[in-house]
Amino acid sequence: MSRDCCAPEEGVEPRKPTPAGSRAAHGLDGEDDEHDEHDHGGSEEVVSWWRDRHLLLPIASGVLLAGGYVLEWSGVDLPATIVLAVSLLAGAATFVPGAVKRLLHRRLGVGLLMTIAAAGAVLLGHIGEAAALAFLFSIAEALEDRAMDKARNGLRALLSLIPETATVSKLSGETTVPASELRVLDILVIRPGDRVATDGIVVSGRSSIDASAITGESIPVEVGPGDPVPAGSMNGGGSIQLEATADGRDNSLTKIVELVEQANARKGERARLADRIAKPLVPAVLILAGLIILFGFIVGDPLLWTERALVVLVAASPCALAIAVPVTVISAIGAASRFGVIIKSGEAFEQLGAVELVVFDKTGTLTRGRPEVVTVEAVDDDQRDRVLAIAAGLESHSTHPLATAIVTASPDPAALVDVTEEPGRGITGTLHGQTARVGSPRWIGPGAFGERAASLEEQGMTVVVVELGGKVVGILGIRDELKPEAADTIRQLAAVGVDTAMLTGDNARTARALARQAGITEMHAELLPGDKASAIQTYSATRRTAMIGDGINDAPALAAADVGIAMGVSGSDVAIESASVAFTGNDLRLIPAALLHARRGRRIMTGNIVLSLAIIVALFPLALLGVLGLAGVVLVHEIAEVVVILNGVRAARRPRSRMPQG
Repeated sequence: MSRDCCAPEEGVEPRKPTPAGSRAAHGLDGEDDEHDEHDHGGSEEVVSWWRDRHLLLPIASGVLLAGGYVLEWSGVDLPATIVLAVSLLAGAATFVPGAVKRLLHRRLGVGLLMTIAAAGAVLLGHIGEAAALAFLFSIAEALEDRAMDKARNGLRALLSLIPETATVSKLSGETTVPASELRVLDILVIRPGDRVATDGIVVSGRSSIDASAITGESIPVEVGPGDPVPAGSMNGGGSIQLEATADGRDNSLTKIVELVEQANARKGERARLADRIAKPLVPAVLILAGLIILFGFIVGDPLLWTERALVVLVAASPCALAIAVPVTVISAIGAASRFGVIIKSGEAFEQLGAVELVVFDKTGTLTRGRPEVVTVEAVDDDQRDRVLAIAAGLESHSTHPLATAIVTASPDPAALVDVTEEPGRGITGTLHGQTARVGSPRWIGPGAFGERAASLEEQGMTVVVVELGGKVVGILGIRDELKPEAADTIRQLAAVGVDTAMLTGDNARTARALARQAGITEMHAELLPGDKASAIQTYSATRRTAMIGDGINDAPALAAADVGIAMGVSGSDVAIESASVAFTGNDLRLIPAALLHARRGRRIMTGNIVLSLAIIVALFPLALLGVLGLAGVVLVHEIAEVVVILNGVRAARRPRSRMPQG
């Protein structure tokens, strides 16, 4: 990873994501690869340490260093000096070329400080100390690279869930094609034990699907005609056919990897704090070292103070600070992706760990998202089918979950033209020259159906009013059951000090009934998309707020929240783009798991920053006063750096329970 403490300011366009296993992919600071001090090229695998040439060079430097010290203690001076010099060259080869290259581009990094310190030590005759510096710095760099690669490699392993080939059903029979060549509407044949190559909808057959590696939901799900199946799922004991809803190269699983890799190019609050501290520190240290040398000439002892300047140069180097946050963020985001939480930036991760209030959308988030038409009311009983047909004809142009329920309930939807949708209100169209509308009772007054509509709402149903030619011809009662884990999730959030609220465009009676079942005491109903965004802005003014939704109507609120969370990566593209976090599954118990994971990551990042600064503060006076020499300072600094790396890697651990039970 690059140790550039003078990275571009926020706002520089991030690089196109590079393979996760590549050492050149360490782009948390937004640098170009050509300026990377440790641009090793890249393998997409983390190889064993004894085959990693980038680790073997520092190891060779350490072995030679030990041998040189043994020879030196044995009194064999010339061979000892030669061995120590070779040790120095082996260690310096890992960072000096990059430091020089960066300097030519007028960029300063910690590698430059180490290069100057090593060169100065050699000029002063301290080859052993210079070799020790080169070895310890190079081994710390190599360990950091491996930690970063390991964190990324777990994410890339998700792509191995997609099989290389898929069986497609065509008029000429079944044929095997590369998974990358699959296209939307292809019919995939999925046999027992097969992996699903791309997202699809079951068109025939029944089976159970294990999507635990993608969604974090460990219990296999029964699927049949009409049910969605995500890419990478494992089929159970039945044969099914899927109609592909995504290309082989662009499905929910590849989207997960893309979103998380993009997160590596964006920084959070603590990352920016570390940058703000580290960026001016490198030139300040160089200036300070120069002043110390100048002081030596003034007092008449330039040799002593030049040595002190070199030690100060190393003591004040922000090595650990430069990596205090990135290694933690990458480890934590990668771990979250493996239990079904996709965090799109370091900033989103840090915000998630500070959430005090979680606001839920109702439909499809707190509820199952599979509403059903329970009752149809019309002026005359024999007109119920016509009322349903008109509603279905209009709703067939909408993607709202209620629309799906209405269309599913009607065997023969009416054919309407000039259809337009008003989000949060309803849909308008033309049927045989008459204007037809379907929508909420707030948009279309229920008229003579007022009392019946109120009764249905008291029963927890959503009421849809159907109008033709300016006259209300009927109403529909639709019920969407609360998710079974909703109440448990609300209890878990309360247990960790997180408040909850609910926003919905539904009527107040239905909203109150569902909120009461879930255990939510604060709710706002009958809201348009813009109203939801305004409510979120009000909440965010006093508390760090997360908004959870899954549809187009939720997009403004998701964008307005401190943390927008989209339920289901295969859901609404608008919602996913507006959100900063996405869940690959739909189990609400991922929410407390994600919050606890992010809180732990924030604590680790804070600890790393404090430790890094404490090392600099403690070593500086010891170096300036000559209490510690170059070797001692280098040793303390690099041990601290390894500690920071190991502490950051702890963020890769999953929560103790993926979906903690109440």
